[in-house]
Amino acid sequence: MSAEPNKKHKKDPTQRDARPIVWMIGFLVVAMIVYFVLLGRTGVQLIAHGGVVAVGLGIGVLILPFLGAWLIWSTLRAGIEHQKLARIMAQEGRELNVSDLPRRASGRIEREAADELFAQVKQEWEANPSDWHNTYRIARAYDYAGDRSRAREMMKRAVAQFHGRDERPST
Repeated sequence: MSAEPNKKHKKDPTQRDARPIVWMIGFLVVAMIVYFVLLGRTGVQLIAHGGVVAVGLGIGVLILPFLGAWLIWSTLRAGIEHQKLARIMAQEGRELNVSDLPRRASGRIEREAADELFAQVKQEWEANPSDWHNTYRIARAYDYAGDRSRAREMMKRAVAQFHGRDERPST
């Protein structure tokens, strides 16, 4: 028997088990597929009915599953990409540390503290806006400051920069 303790059984308290969320996503995707099949069948039945209105509605109903599939795919793909960037940032020790910032009773960071954090991160980003690390950090700072639309926009830009396809000017 080895004198070294079995490291397999020790869990890092900072790492959460992803299985519950993966199962939930899997369940929702399967439920959506069943829904899309039922919706598609209804669309075909409407088209088979033959009336002008029924055919129009049937075509519209058939488009909905494709729209839903695209929404599921794009949302899951974005989430996976964001998690990949978050994991790399954590491994490199470059994630934003917000553990010491004052919080409201709801758990959200107080506005003034979030604004100060944003100002600091914005300076870093302005110094090198083409670095995906800085763009990721400013996206997170926007999120902490409550500006979700800009946070999403900058996170998309960080992903594009990570993959080397950001065509926007640096400033």
